[in-house]
Amino acid sequence: MNTIIMGATSGIGYEVAKLLAQRGWRVGVAGRRETVLSQMVAETEGIIAYEVIDVTCPQAVHGLHRLIDKLGGMDMYFHCSGIGYQNTDLDADKELRTIHTNCLGMARLVGEAFRYFESHPETNGVIAAISSIARTKGLGAAPAYSASKRFTSHYLESLCQLCSIKGLQNIHITDIRPGFVKTPLIEGNNFPMQMDVRNVAADIVDGLQRQKSVITINWAYRLLVFFWQMVPRWAWVKMRIARRNHKND
Repeated sequence: MNTIIMGATSGIGYEVAKLLAQRGWRVGVAGRRETVLSQMVAETEGIIAYEVIDVTCPQAVHGLHRLIDKLGGMDMYFHCSGIGYQNTDLDADKELRTIHTNCLGMARLVGEAFRYFESHPETNGVIAAISSIARTKGLGAAPAYSASKRFTSHYLESLCQLCSIKGLQNIHITDIRPGFVKTPLIEGNNFPMQMDVRNVAADIVDGLQRQKSVITINWAYRLLVFFWQMVPRWAWVKMRIARRNHKND
């Protein structure tokens, strides 16, 4: 089985790539840092090919197809490329950069993966993408980030319905919703309930193997989201959040 991990040079994507390789998958990795990608191929049996891809560039779809060709096909596309900032100053560059990467870049590559599987009906394809529990409510401290995660989640749900509309039974789609994970994106922040990235990767891979449609990690965050959703809008928007401006995921 062949899988491509987009955004594999750090954090969740890096750990998922290694774990899938250990479990017998043939893995192709993609991201912007060639040094890390080439090292992954050299050091990890099962990670057999890489391609330098920037999801914000229109040419990224060509890179995806080059990586598919190197693997000899694709059975799963895993999208883990994203950025985020706490941005209470509403810095326009940070907001637009987040949207460009998390929304436009995601739709560009996930959409291309969908079209690939649609054109290969003989392949039982999986599309998985990282959204976040941040999709649950609009976060005043990170407007573009929380909105982009809502966009990702709705986009994946829409593709599920599109499979039904088109009668595509060979495509399975999974929305992965982690909470705070100890990765470089939240380094230096004292967020509560931080999870070890290796444990998160294991939960993701286990959920994918069980063909779950939504993976919220972990039980504590599932409980949090359950109650979070019950907060009425009028009460939510009155909540005050500390002023900070660091990256987060």
